[in-house]
Amino acid sequence: MSITPEFVKGLLKSEDIGKRLHAVNQIRTLKPKIAFELIQTAIGDTNTRVRYSAISQLDTLGNQNLDISLDILRDHLLNDPEPDIQASAADCLGALKLTQAFPDLQKIYETTNEWIVQFSIIAALGELGDNRAFKLLKSALASENELIKIAAVSSLGELGNMEAIPLLKRYTNNPDWQFRFRLVQALNNLGGSEAQRILEKMTQDTAELVSAEAQRSLQNF
Repeated sequence: MSITPEFVKGLLKSEDIGKRLHAVNQIRTLKPKIAFELIQTAIGDTNTRVRYSAISQLDTLGNQNLDISLDILRDHLLNDPEPDIQASAADCLGALKLTQAFPDLQKIYETTNEWIVQFSIIAALGELGDNRAFKLLKSALASENELIKIAAVSSLGELGNMEAIPLLKRYTNNPDWQFRFRLVQALNNLGGSEAQRILEKMTQDTAELVSAEAQRSLQNF
């Protein structure tokens, strides 16, 4: 049986949550223009799981209309009561490079008590590509949450601001090998002679995976 827009519309109106969730999954099989129209219905669903599944699809469908996507994602970042949905909205804003939302991302990062939301915002800032994020990423390096710190390292590498290199250099002896692994990747993304010197030292890292990644990265210089 082929899935039609009419079939999906019918499922989205069902009182059965399972059927509505099924509808959101089936939206992936439709043409992007039609899928974008239908996903907006699901995003307004009262059920958290349905809403989350729908919002998560905007990272790809959102390009159908960036203005509408920006409005939707901003609204759910700022106002949705579910932290997971706020986090997903942040992810999508980064994926779509909607730099207009940077002030909102910064506001929520600085006011929320939900670590998953903070983590998603920091992780999204590198992909967002807005250099205004540099200061916020710098502050995230001092977070008490190790996952947020690791996300900040990765995003600094993606952002491409060379001022990050002296900041990252301070963390080459971080006790967490996963942190140091991400640090190597960030330095590789940033490039330049100073990053190369740091990577050369990190080829002697006590963790084999870190030293191997540093050696591999140096092949790009």
